[in-house]
Amino acid sequence: MKRQNKYRKFQLQQQNIEALEKENTRFKRVYSEYENMSNELWNLENSSGEPVPDDFINAMILQTSYLEDEIEDWLIQFNDQKAEIKH
Repeated sequence: MKRQNKYRKFQLQQQNIEALEKENTRFKRVYSEYENMSNELWNLENSSGEPVPDDFINAMILQTSYLEDEIEDWLIQFNDQKAEIKH
């Protein structure tokens, strides 16, 4: 059985992500970069090929976490804006 990609943490907010991508090109670039890095990181950690140095993996994990933080901030602001509109 294939393990789930632990770096794809925004799957439950896909609808909000799609809306943000339509209205904000910078968000779209950041989210695209996050997807690319998280997929590559997942592939590196789960490949049976040539081992990759831990320093390289750790740098990718750090960069991915920075992108996650930025995406989370955008999603929080987006949700707050939606809540304001409803009230």
